[in-house]
Amino acid sequence: MSQLRNPVLTPVDRVGVEMWDPQQYLVFADQRARPFHDLVARVRAEQVGFVADLGCGPGELTAGLAGRWPGARVVGVDSSAAMIQRAREHSEAEFIQADLREWAPDRPVDVLLSNATLQWVPGHMELLPQLASFVAPGGWFAFQLPGNFGEPAHVQLRELAATPPWNELLDVSWPMAHDPVDYLSTMLDLGFTTEVWETTYLHMLEGPDSVLEWLRGSALGQVVGQLDELRAREFAEQYRARLRGVYPVGPHGTVLRYRRIFVVAHRPG
Repeated sequence: MSQLRNPVLTPVDRVGVEMWDPQQYLVFADQRARPFHDLVARVRAEQVGFVADLGCGPGELTAGLAGRWPGARVVGVDSSAAMIQRAREHSEAEFIQADLREWAPDRPVDVLLSNATLQWVPGHMELLPQLASFVAPGGWFAFQLPGNFGEPAHVQLRELAATPPWNELLDVSWPMAHDPVDYLSTMLDLGFTTEVWETTYLHMLEGPDSVLEWLRGSALGQVVGQLDELRAREFAEQYRARLRGVYPVGPHGTVLRYRRIFVVAHRPG
């Protein structure tokens, strides 16, 4: 997000608790930033006047784009009020609270980015033509999203949420990603020269419950944000016990496997 955030659901849940916690997300800021930098490195734009980052999160990475393209107008978009409030501490960019499905730029975008966000948008493949239409001739559309939802952390989270009493208390829209070939075909059909690849990062995390803390800043936050404080603690403790069974602490820490899908597309001038 950019960082990982929810661009679709209202940023405040039905019990009034903010689902996206900027401080918790930034606990693993360095590891979460690596895919963003890998994505931006493949965008070979030079004459850039307007950059937009959809799902900007707390804004640190978005603000850094002003250094990547000096003189460009940089705009970050996120649906979370807490994330946008934090992002506005950075003066290098403009920040707008909006659902990316409804947002539209006021002029064509030279570089349109979205990092670890589209997985939260139901039917996001059908949204790609709309987003691509915002890109100026000669411009770039680059996005990255996790493809690790078959990993134990996510499997255990979904399985726990499906057990009583949680299945009666929760209404969760789980993140998802398509096969990389589907993104390649879609962007080629839209007339973009397109590069697609995937990378599995091996994050070394410290502490006995580091995977739980990682998920608190993303998918777990979406679950416990729907619960009152007591229930949220109970759910987190049950999830903690499950994670300890599948993520043992080794001599160098805990390994978190994290597959990500990258798409960098260029519109002909």
